[in-house]
Amino acid sequence: MWSVSAIIGLLIAGIILGILGRLLAPGRQAIPFWLTILAGIVGALVGNLVAGWTGVAETDGFDWWRHIFQVIAAVIAVVLAASLYPKARART
Repeated sequence: MWSVSAIIGLLIAGIILGILGRLLAPGRQAIPFWLTILAGIVGALVGNLVAGWTGVAETDGFDWWRHIFQVIAAVIAVVLAASLYPKARART
């Protein structure tokens, strides 16, 4: 299934992509850091899926397109999380 190194790599990618997503997303994102990491993990997974669908997941050298798809997906995930988080918190 998932190895420990794969999980650690996904967490590191989630942190990096989550922070990039917050930096590139418009406006202020009032979400906690754990939700930023979760949005980054979603961005990594969705970006990999899109790269696979478009045929650019595995290339020679640096996978620019895969990383661009991951950052775009992370920005979208951060924006969605920021728009849904205050509403979920208000209900509790």
